[in-house]
Amino acid sequence: MAKMTYAGSGVDYDSMDPFKRLAQRAGNQTSGNIKRLGLTEFEPSRGESAYLIETPDSFLAHVEEGLGTKNLVADAMYALTGKTFYDHIAQCTVAMIVNDLVTLGALPVSVAMHLAVGTSDWFNDELRTSGLVTGWKNACDLARCVWGGGETPTLKDIILPGTVVLSGSATGIVSPKSRLITDNIQHGDNIVIIESSGIHANGLTMARKIADKMPEGYETELSDGRMYGEALLDPTHIYVGLIEDCLDVGIDIHYAVNITGHGWRKFMRSNRPLTYVIERLPTQLPIFDFIREYGPVSNEEAYGNLNMGAGFALYVPRNDVEKVIKTAQGLGFKAFNAGYIKTGEKKVVIEPVGLEYAGSTLAVR
Repeated sequence: MAKMTYAGSGVDYDSMDPFKRLAQRAGNQTSGNIKRLGLTEFEPSRGESAYLIETPDSFLAHVEEGLGTKNLVADAMYALTGKTFYDHIAQCTVAMIVNDLVTLGALPVSVAMHLAVGTSDWFNDELRTSGLVTGWKNACDLARCVWGGGETPTLKDIILPGTVVLSGSATGIVSPKSRLITDNIQHGDNIVIIESSGIHANGLTMARKIADKMPEGYETELSDGRMYGEALLDPTHIYVGLIEDCLDVGIDIHYAVNITGHGWRKFMRSNRPLTYVIERLPTQLPIFDFIREYGPVSNEEAYGNLNMGAGFALYVPRNDVEKVIKTAQGLGFKAFNAGYIKTGEKKVVIEPVGLEYAGSTLAVR
């Protein structure tokens, strides 16, 4: 049986990444427009997960992110079970935004929702809309920020009736400036992985294709007895508290990575010539075993596009590893020392599964 790929399911980073690079270059040409306001771009943040503007006393941060197609799974499961799961995908959307923001040490101040619908009657389902509102509010509480507002356009003839596009943005702050997480990776640093809750919000297009192939679809039972669709909708972890608490206790974070699109290739998001050696894997969750078996999806494809149990990673000196793990455990997360970083060829080496990703496989940061 032919192996399934993310590109084959309709999401091809090789097609998208050139546009992203083009946009980054054009955006860089606008950086001088804010100088008249007494502000300057923090140029090293270009290409990072959050964009920073420097003020005299702090850094201001901005992120725009989207949920992707996970709401289509929620819609399908709503029809099958009567449960909307929109509280879950609300948290996933907020998490996609704020987890990017904190990679540079920026704490979210406000989050805005953008909910675009195909027809306005989408809002008539009070069970679904109340779940979305409750989930978004609770996610903002987990992110320790305010829900500042949003936008709800009806885009007839652009978005299919009955569907939505769920996304949002956030502003954040690094204050004082000493809390900025810069690219300060050192030879010998350790990689602490904070485990994910599941697939989070990446790879859902491929995951939906697998459901289409199964006789029982989203109701197919996993090895732990849960339905496939239910497991896909597990809320994404929000890591804001982890970063804030780590900084509060003086942990020296040399770099932080939100493991989303491009999967474990994201470990080498830094531009520097470094080798990232993974010696231990996170808990092997049934959802990923299922995807690999019934896609079928190769290990190379899975680790190259999915989080595979690794939701976030911190690069820290050896003497800070236990502090990170203890801080994560205090917030209910699982964390462990997964490996180390060394000077050398830019690549990710995943020893337990015999995989390597060269630097050339991550064409955009």
